[in-house]
Amino acid sequence: MDIRELVLQQLRTVLDPELGINVVDLGLIYDLQISDGNIYILMTLTTPGCPLHDSIVGGVKRALEQIDGIRDVKVDVTWNPPWTPERMSEEALRQLGHF
Repeated sequence: MDIRELVLQQLRTVLDPELGINVVDLGLIYDLQISDGNIYILMTLTTPGCPLHDSIVGGVKRALEQIDGIRDVKVDVTWNPPWTPERMSEEALRQLGHF
């Protein structure tokens, strides 16, 4: 498995506690860069005032720090563009009963 797939696999272990769906399938990950053991994530949350902001961002960092060879993980949160349900994968929609 290449490193990008491994990173995505780890990110799928991080759940939005309110919805019980992982951050990848929710469409919260906007950008993923990997270089020399460093990972940069640009992500959003479902709402700007999300009370679980620190919990979700911390979960992303902890999940990625578990990968062998990763030296640093930086996570930035953006609200532009705002998250919309159209960003969700078919799996996320299925979990919410939309399929």
